[in-house]
Amino acid sequence: MLQKLTIRNYALIDNLEINFDKGLNILTGETGAGKSIILGALSLILGQRAESRYFFNQQKKCVIEGAFRIGDFHLNAFFEDNDLDYDGETVLRREISADGKSRAFINDTPVNLTLMKQFGEKLIDIHSQHATQEINDPQFQLLVVDGVAGHPQLLADYQTRYRAYKKSLAQLQQLIEQSEKAKADLDYYQFQFDELEKAAISEDEQVLLEKELDALNNAEEIKRNLLGAHYLMHEGETSAIIQLREAAQQLLAIEQFNPEVEELHSRLKSTLIELKDIAGELEIIEQQTQVNELRTEEVNSRLSILYSLQKKHRVSSNAELLAIQDDLSEKIQQVVFGDEAVEKLQKQINDDKKELEKLAEQLSADRVKALPVIEQKVLTSLTEMGMANSVLKIEQSTDVQQLTKNGIDVIRFMFSANKGHALADMSKVASGGELSRLMLSIKSIVAEYTALPTIIFDEIDTGVSGEVANKVGQVMEKLAQNLQVITITHLPQIAGKGQSHYFVYKDDSEATTYTRIKKLDEQERILEIAKMLSGDNPGESALQNARELLM
Repeated sequence: MLQKLTIRNYALIDNLEINFDKGLNILTGETGAGKSIILGALSLILGQRAESRYFFNQQKKCVIEGAFRIGDFHLNAFFEDNDLDYDGETVLRREISADGKSRAFINDTPVNLTLMKQFGEKLIDIHSQHATQEINDPQFQLLVVDGVAGHPQLLADYQTRYRAYKKSLAQLQQLIEQSEKAKADLDYYQFQFDELEKAAISEDEQVLLEKELDALNNAEEIKRNLLGAHYLMHEGETSAIIQLREAAQQLLAIEQFNPEVEELHSRLKSTLIELKDIAGELEIIEQQTQVNELRTEEVNSRLSILYSLQKKHRVSSNAELLAIQDDLSEKIQQVVFGDEAVEKLQKQINDDKKELEKLAEQLSADRVKALPVIEQKVLTSLTEMGMANSVLKIEQSTDVQQLTKNGIDVIRFMFSANKGHALADMSKVASGGELSRLMLSIKSIVAEYTALPTIIFDEIDTGVSGEVANKVGQVMEKLAQNLQVITITHLPQIAGKGQSHYFVYKDDSEATTYTRIKKLDEQERILEIAKMLSGDNPGESALQNARELLM
């Protein structure tokens, strides 16, 4: 239940704190005093969007905070699933800065607005006078039936499987489209693949061939330079090896006189050996280097093939050509095995559909059992509120072949408020006051079966008066035995049923108008209800009537 609501800097409210009680809480006050503003602020911590233009002071942030007692409502799993700290006394806070940026918290842990909205829906149901139109919404009607049927886990399981089923259907359609397109392109893919496969491309072939071609094109110059180097090192009269050999002889003659010369002589001999090896290898390379026009033609031809393929596929390397070849191979395989993949997925979808149909039939069977319960409870409640001639018939049609996110059922509430009148959609056969009482009856049933901590009625009593208003108040009073009820009303008959009464008013005593709220004691309640009965200056009869309403 909602224990305390704190509002700072919202609309006509600069700073307001309201401590609510369990049972039936009544909010009264003149039109425009700010009752709906309070509900608007409350809706912000239930995940509704906000606009900074509604701020009391545009230079300050708006802060809304609600303290809830949730220990009896089995919400631990929600906290565990969303990695939140559970506390039986849970606080929801919303902060909105002047630039429109918003922050949301559950027990001081930052959360996104979607999560706050999901949690808020588990705490409070706000029903306004304009919400009676939802009574004709098939989704709302089905929600009512499911609430009474009491199968939340079965419904959740079905919806999880249904989402997976729809995802598989989309995947199947995508596979079929890909397969059909691939089949149309198969000849083209096969031709390109065969061309690349026939080319027998290797990743580093191009680089090696380009180096070989460069060597072939410069064979004469390479040979000439190799011969020149070999001559200077080994064959000339003043070749490097001959001169170093003579230098070695000179050092040999004196090495016995100086140990350092002996070491240098040894190093020189090693150098001579290395030079002879180099000269030998130069000679071998020179002999192997030949002008080979046939090989040059072969290399040019091979490179021409590679360059042509690269140009055709708009790439610049063999590695990219090989990647294209692999991709073509995969596409060909998809065509070859695509039908198998489609058949496999189709079989899985068929199996999933059968399981869904079983779950949907279970949901449908539960709903069948719930329908007479709803009809009887609504009519009993309406009788208590002066609509004894009402008739409610809930039609249920099923189509096993038409699975939806909620199963196979289409629910339709048919209603007649008067004896002898045909059943029809509720909006066509009920007045505003009758719709309000009908919605109150239905909301009462939903609250009874879903164990919602708090339900709020914002002038749901519109269109009723007199004894009917008294009956509506009794229904709210009965509803408040099982949960917290907060209702905004202009009817004294309903105001008198409350366990706690709050008066909302505008304070014009200062330069700026503020919305204030006050919890009334017994004498103040008598006076306020008397004013609701007869105006600002109630007489003794109105005061006595007010006392009787509070008895």
